[in-house]
Amino acid sequence: MARQQPPPWVHAAVLLCLLCLSGAIEIPMDPSIQNELSQPPTITKQSVKDHIVDPRDNILIECEAKGNPAPSFHWTRNSRYFNIAKDPRVSMRRRSGTLVIDFRSGGRPEEYEGEYQCFARNKYGTALSNRIRLQVSKSPLWPKENLDPVVVQEGAPLTLQCNPPPGLPSPVIFWMSSSMEPITQDKRVSQGHNGDLYFSNVMLQDMQTDYSCNARFHFTHTIQQKNAFTLKVLTNNPYNDSSLRNHPDMYSARGVAERTPSFMYPQGTASSQMVLRGMDLLLECIASGVPTPDIAWYKKGGDLPSDKAKFENFNKALRITNVSEEDSGEYFCLASNKMGSTRHTISVRVKAAPYWLDEPKNLILAPGEDGRLVCRANGNPKPTVQWMINGEPLQSAPPNPNREVAGDTIIFRDTQISSRAVYQCNTSNEHGYLLANAFVSVLDVPPRMLSPRNQLIRVILYNRTRLDCPFFGSPIPTLRWFKNGQGSNLDGGNYHVYENGSLEIKMIRKEDQGIYTCVATNILGKAENQVRLEVKDPTRIFRMPEDQVAKRGTTVQLECRVKHDPSLKLTVSWLKDDEPLYIGNRMKKEDDSLTIYGVAERDQGSYTCVASTELDQDLAKAYLTVLADQATPTNHLAALPKGRPDRPRDLELTDLAERSVRLTWIPGDDNNSPITDFVVQFEEDQFQPGVWHDHSKFPGSVNSAVLQLSPYVNYQFRVIAINEVGSSHPSLPSERYRTSGAPPESNPADVKGEGTRKNNMEITWTPMNATSAFGPNLRYIVKWRRRETRESWNNVTVWGSRYVVGQTPVYVPYEIRVQAENDFGKGPEPDTVIGYSGEDLPSAPRRFRVRQPNLETINLEWDHPEHPNGILIGYTLKYLAFNGTKLGKQIVENFSPNQTKFTMQRADPVSRYRFTLSARTQVGSGEAVTEESPAPPNEATPTAAPPTWPPTTVGATGAVSSTGATAPAVTTEATTVPTIPSVAPTTVATTTAATTTTTAATTAERPPTTASGTKMPESAPDRQSIWNVTVLPNSKWANITWKHNFGPGTDFVVEYIDSNHTKKTVPVKAQAQPIQLTDLYPGMTYTLRVYSRDNEGISSTIITFMTSTAYTNNQADIATQGWFIGLMCAIALLVLILLIVCFIKRSRGGKYPVREKKDVPLGPEDPKEEDGSFDYSDEDNKPLQGSQTSLDGTIKQQESDDSLVDYGEGGEGQFNEDGSFIGQYTVKKDKEETEGNESSEATSPVNAIYSLA
Repeated sequence: MARQQPPPWVHAAVLLCLLCLSGAIEIPMDPSIQNELSQPPTITKQSVKDHIVDPRDNILIECEAKGNPAPSFHWTRNSRYFNIAKDPRVSMRRRSGTLVIDFRSGGRPEEYEGEYQCFARNKYGTALSNRIRLQVSKSPLWPKENLDPVVVQEGAPLTLQCNPPPGLPSPVIFWMSSSMEPITQDKRVSQGHNGDLYFSNVMLQDMQTDYSCNARFHFTHTIQQKNAFTLKVLTNNPYNDSSLRNHPDMYSARGVAERTPSFMYPQGTASSQMVLRGMDLLLECIASGVPTPDIAWYKKGGDLPSDKAKFENFNKALRITNVSEEDSGEYFCLASNKMGSTRHTISVRVKAAPYWLDEPKNLILAPGEDGRLVCRANGNPKPTVQWMINGEPLQSAPPNPNREVAGDTIIFRDTQISSRAVYQCNTSNEHGYLLANAFVSVLDVPPRMLSPRNQLIRVILYNRTRLDCPFFGSPIPTLRWFKNGQGSNLDGGNYHVYENGSLEIKMIRKEDQGIYTCVATNILGKAENQVRLEVKDPTRIFRMPEDQVAKRGTTVQLECRVKHDPSLKLTVSWLKDDEPLYIGNRMKKEDDSLTIYGVAERDQGSYTCVASTELDQDLAKAYLTVLADQATPTNHLAALPKGRPDRPRDLELTDLAERSVRLTWIPGDDNNSPITDFVVQFEEDQFQPGVWHDHSKFPGSVNSAVLQLSPYVNYQFRVIAINEVGSSHPSLPSERYRTSGAPPESNPADVKGEGTRKNNMEITWTPMNATSAFGPNLRYIVKWRRRETRESWNNVTVWGSRYVVGQTPVYVPYEIRVQAENDFGKGPEPDTVIGYSGEDLPSAPRRFRVRQPNLETINLEWDHPEHPNGILIGYTLKYLAFNGTKLGKQIVENFSPNQTKFTMQRADPVSRYRFTLSARTQVGSGEAVTEESPAPPNEATPTAAPPTWPPTTVGATGAVSSTGATAPAVTTEATTVPTIPSVAPTTVATTTAATTTTTAATTAERPPTTASGTKMPESAPDRQSIWNVTVLPNSKWANITWKHNFGPGTDFVVEYIDSNHTKKTVPVKAQAQPIQLTDLYPGMTYTLRVYSRDNEGISSTIITFMTSTAYTNNQADIATQGWFIGLMCAIALLVLILLIVCFIKRSRGGKYPVREKKDVPLGPEDPKEEDGSFDYSDEDNKPLQGSQTSLDGTIKQQESDDSLVDYGEGGEGQFNEDGSFIGQYTVKKDKEETEGNESSEATSPVNAIYSLA
């Protein structure tokens, strides 16, 4: 039964996780390590796949391999075991698998043709060679034939066919005469690629020779000649005038009719051709016509590849080298002469034998490590991949739970010693195959050092140096550096540790001298090595030679005093005109000077003092001018005008190496000012053509230098000379030199991940330049993943310098990697950079609390937003004072992101304040939360409640009450659950409702009701109980108090449930009231109870309350409203006018109409009903209509009456300072009890005013 293949997404998921696998161990090239470690076999040398041999020589089929232990070899021939011992002619070389077939004792080589394959085996695995197809070269004889003369009309086309015998390999064809003279070819007569000889038009002179086709065979080095063709040309003009040869009028002079071109090869108007990738494409068009046509080549839809295309055979053939898929398409050749033109179209299809994308590499792992083998190839058609292990199909191998095959990848997890084997990957299509061996070796090797021990490194002060510590081990050891045995690891700052173990000290100081120890550690042990570093003082010339002018015959002394490190050997030498100075009899060289006796003209020139040690050197130069006796001694530099140097010339590149080249130049004239420096610049033609960059700088005494180069750069150099006047013009550029390519050795810098919008993240980096690209098609592999989820890496290949990741959550961290890649491979593993997706507006600050400890200050507190959605950069607080409808100026305060408290000093103790708080990110300010300061105590005059009525009010937030009937309703309905005391019912019936405005809630003293108005009396019990639960809610919090008769130290639990049936409990320590419930939701209804922590059965009554909405503003006190003050003044004025009118009427005995002013109608028996008047003359003591008589005969005012009769004493009923009326309702019975037999008529404002009259 066929094995079911997993779906493609499984392979994709497996490949993504491969990025997390650890890298393989690299075995150093140290022979001692190579010889000690056990390794499976590796094929090192083998014959080509198509192996053609000379039949005259012995046959040699190569196969060599290495491994530890040394591998043994055997062969198969035509897929069957080849028993070498049974054939005396076949032998195998010692310590090698190379086959030698000897024919000195006879035998036919053709008997050994076939397909051979070599197997190299040791106890760790088996490696395979390619399938080598052995063929014996053949040089068949040309069949004998008699050829009749070829008769042709002058001007007609002609093809002489060669038809060589088939050889192996194919022979080389060329045409000669029977006398071995080469046939002259031109655009009229030429040989085609198939070996035939083509005449575009035959002329009479073509009969002067015969034509013989020759075939040269490669292995035998023999030439076979075909019988010659002879031509008989029929002509209208038998006279052959050689002076007209190649003349434009040659054809008309000979009477040859001109005709339009037509194709001799290929025939027709269209053809097709297939070529394999990497091979050469040869297109050929041979045309006939009179005059001889010209051939031109074109490609439809594009240009010919100029770097790969070239024309051959007088433009009759187009060759494109190293064909790739881009070269497919339609090409056409155009044949034209003065009579016309014709074209032939060739459709080119590019196929491909398999070629490597990722060739499997040997994998060396430590026990327990993970790894992978990748065999990735491409081709056209797409090649198939077959895995084998030790030469056998992987499907037939025993199952291995630590091995997983995912298409072109094998994944190894938790490898063990038993996992060692050699794997073969065979990828093939109809055009060929590729076979690769890769072994998996599992090593456990303790760390070991590869460099000599106790090295001494000496370095000059302030220079840069590197201390090497090569090491090896499996698992890969970790390396640390220590100085002078101290315990701190050296890395960072002035130190940098490379992956290969080298320690770089960026700038050497005196205190860096000491003993450095490198320690390599893995689970099997550790190894260490020491390097002693000595810091030396630099060599400096502190007294330099000076320019001098001397007369001939005098003595000159040039000073050169040097300061150097005393532990280093100093050598002082002199150069004259940049050449070593010969110290003759007239010169004396001392340690600090050079003396010249009897100066002559030949002594004139530049003198350079060179002070050098084995570590560094210093130079100083002076110029000596020699004058004749009669000359006036002047400085030669002062006497001659100075100028910028002339440009260097004659640039030459030598010593061409893979990564370096020597540049030599000839300096120009220094124009009387010595050249101090040469600057070498380079230009490359790929990334920034035409832009010159500084490469290096050399002293003025140097005119040849070795330049270090980067891979895959097409360099061009120029040189600029510098003296004290200035810089010369640049030299003419050198010839170009292109270095070979390599994988990148670095990755792009400045990798960042920042959001440009709230749902994206833009990854940017600094693109690499030409000297760091190292190869063609530089691109970047961008990888990213969420940091906190540790999900699989996402990756994309980018050719630019930015990539935008879309659909990201708001402001979350991402891990980012950007790796460089070119056509030669990938760069090193990149560092991981943390980036963040885009920010958004933050949510509102949590638990915004406004407290007023006194009348002078207000304290604000808040918590950070639950969802910052970015980096908080601060908070913005806006607040203003208000008093009724009057608003003050808004003030804005900005706070740092760490501040969560603010204290405000009140400027106005009467007004209230409204606060709006929002958090800010870099995007802007987010959702705001609004709260108001508590109402000041003087907004209403509280009335003390009777001590026997302790009320509990739930849900009355910011209520405002008034004694008038026009008082607005409270914001939230109040629920009162009081404890009913044991008092007489008459007291309850005769007590008026009193409303008290407090800071956080309104406690209304009235008969107990529930939210629906149902009375719920609850008497204080004698047993243990909880009662009088009071809830004072705000928008997001509520204060809870209660009463109980438990003993001290009793703990309680507050349980509350929201409208979503979410239950929460808050444990409360004894004596901890009031309790604040936080994190409530605005506008939500809650049920609450309090019970004993020790006995849940003892519980309070269940209370229902609702929090206010977050943005509900409390109603202003009506007593402070202007319209209310004006209305009350108008009513008072109207009452005064009415009283005056009543007084006037009373004094005149008239009648005062009151029907319109009284709500209570007159009795039906009233005789004054008809005219609506009332007579006050003798009825002052009568009760007012609309009143009722109590049980004891007193008059009790109805609660719905709006008259002023039952207000208190005239002195008690008054307006307060803001214009509101604050007189309290009282009962006439109370007055009679306090005033004795005083007449109740005195309380009537009408009687009072009348008595005054």
